[in-house]
Amino acid sequence: MLNERLTQALNDQFNNELQASHAYTAMAAYFSKRNYHGFANFFLVQSREEHQHAMRFYDYLVTMDEKPALQGLEAPKNDYSSALEVMESSLEQEKSVTANIYDLVSLADELQEHATLSFLDWFIEEQMEEEKMFRDIITRLKGIEEGREYFLKMDDEFAERKLEE
Repeated sequence: MLNERLTQALNDQFNNELQASHAYTAMAAYFSKRNYHGFANFFLVQSREEHQHAMRFYDYLVTMDEKPALQGLEAPKNDYSSALEVMESSLEQEKSVTANIYDLVSLADELQEHATLSFLDWFIEEQMEEEKMFRDIITRLKGIEEGREYFLKMDDEFAERKLEE
């Protein structure tokens, strides 16, 4: 069994990942409504990925003989002014997740929970990749006009994105 503070923090992150999944589904809906189905696919895949991350926390808690505890989800933002705003919101969300993971690492280190530190290593690498991905997309979007040729090319590119197992 884990320290009570660590169990709560892991459960909080389990729910944070579910919240991120929820938010990405709302972002997908924003793009679907505008008929940018590639961007919608991108965010549906992102939503499923975040759900997988949540389930990693679920599985870890079960493995450590702790109970995963679901919390209520907040309504996500559903309206945006542009694709760029969606991507910037996504980057901010990922930065928040990264900060939460770092806080978990600090707590696990303080408590000398080596199994948890090992478990969290994967998330540190994942967050570095996630933040870079959104920074790169933002850079691309800043140089183009929504709905124009290159934007539509990005939409086609994002339509090909699939969930990595």
